[in-house]
Amino acid sequence: MALAEQTTALLDTARRLTQDLQADAVLVLTETRLDWEAVRKHLGNCRVLVAAHNRASTADIDGANDFGVLELDPEPVPIQERMSLALLKAIARGQLQPGSHVVVLYNGIAFEHGKPEPIDSVSVMHLDEHLERLTASDLRKLDTLVPLETLRLVVDLATEIGQEGREGHPVGTIFVVGDTRKVLSPRLSRPINFNPFRGYSREERDLRDRRVREQIKDLAQLDGAIIISRDGIAEAACMYLDVTAEGISLSRGLGSRHLAAAAISQKTRAVAVCVSQSSGTVRLFLRGEVVLHIEPLSRPHIWQPFRLERPDADGAGGGSMLNA
Repeated sequence: MALAEQTTALLDTARRLTQDLQADAVLVLTETRLDWEAVRKHLGNCRVLVAAHNRASTADIDGANDFGVLELDPEPVPIQERMSLALLKAIARGQLQPGSHVVVLYNGIAFEHGKPEPIDSVSVMHLDEHLERLTASDLRKLDTLVPLETLRLVVDLATEIGQEGREGHPVGTIFVVGDTRKVLSPRLSRPINFNPFRGYSREERDLRDRRVREQIKDLAQLDGAIIISRDGIAEAACMYLDVTAEGISLSRGLGSRHLAAAAISQKTRAVAVCVSQSSGTVRLFLRGEVVLHIEPLSRPHIWQPFRLERPDADGAGGGSMLNA
C-alpha cells in the first residue's frame, strides 16, 4: 500500500509549511486507506490529526499516541463542510485552540461515488479568522445544550446566507436553536405571518436535507426569526421575538436584530445565531453573550447606489424584532 508520488510530495510540502509557518498541526482528511508509517515518516515530528471517510481507513492507528483520530459521520458532504466539522471537533476535544494555524491535506476535487481519490490539495487554515472568541470549554457547553451536529448545520447555513445573500441581495436573519417549547411560548414569541413549516412532516423539515436548507435560505428573507429544534428540525419561521433587552450589553453598531438574538438566548436555554444584513457576519449568542463570531471572508461584493446609512444598519426590517 505504497503512497502515491503526488501524496508523498504533498506530505513533504505540508511538513515544510508546518515548520516554516510554525503551524500547530497537520490535519489529514482522507478518503482512502493510507500507509500511516509512511505518512509519519514524511511528516516528521509534526503533530498529526486524521479524519477519514470511514473507520476502516484509520483502524491501523486507533489508539496510537502519535496520531489524533477524529471520528466524523460517514454521510457524503462537501469537503469544506467536512473540514469545518473536523476542526470544530478538534477544538471541542481540546486538540486545537481557536487561534491555531493548521495545514490541511485533502482531496479538493469532487470524486465519483465509490471511487475515492488520493490527496491532491494542501491549504493553510488560520482558525482565529473563523472561530474568533470560541474556546474548547465554550463549545463543550454548547454541545450539552444543542448537539454538535445540529449546531454545525445551523452555523454553516447561517454562514452561507451571510456570504451569498439571496438573489443578489444581502440577507439578515436569526436562527433560534433548542429549548423550542419555551421559545415558542406566547410570552416570548408570536407569529407575524403564516408558519411556512406547518403541515409538513419531520423529514420535510430536517436540516440534514440540503433541499430543506436551500428552502430556508429563501425564508430567511422574510421578517422574523426561524426556530430550529435541538435535533435539527425546522419548527417555525416568521416569529416575532417578544423579549426585552434588560441587562444586555453589545458592541456599538449592533442593532435590534442582535439585541433580539442576545435577549432570547438570555431568557431561554436556546442558542441564537444571528446573520448581519449589512456585513454578513455571523454571531452566535448563548446566555446573552457572543460566543462565536464568523466573518464572511468570501462574501462577493455587490455594487449598490451610494447612500448614507444609520449606524444601526441591522434594524427590525428584514429580521427579528425587539420591543423598545
